[in-house]
Amino acid sequence: MKLFSTKFHGFLDYGTVVNLPVLFRLLRAQKPTQQVADAGALAVVLYSLLTRYEMGLLKVLPMPAHLALDLLLGATLCGTALRQTEETTAVRGTLAGLGLFSMIAPLLTETTPKSPHP
Repeated sequence: MKLFSTKFHGFLDYGTVVNLPVLFRLLRAQKPTQQVADAGALAVVLYSLLTRYEMGLLKVLPMPAHLALDLLLGATLCGTALRQTEETTAVRGTLAGLGLFSMIAPLLTETTPKSPHP
């Protein structure tokens, strides 16, 4: 048994969608970093809506594929933290922290939803 249910993971996903763009504006990140955050949030909302879990709408994407995309997002955020050397330590640290969480959360998440779906 894993720490996170797929339903809880869905709440994390939609929280990410809301918080990712806002957070980097509050931190006064540079435009390229904000664009990475915005693109990440857009990607998460799209693949979350397509995922076969409690929080999905169209339910066509298998949960393991969703988790792989989360890993990719995490790697992208960590890579951005390394690459954006002009950013403040707060921005780079936040990118790295969110990136690491995005890579750890899939390892802690169930791969099969508890509730049935079409």
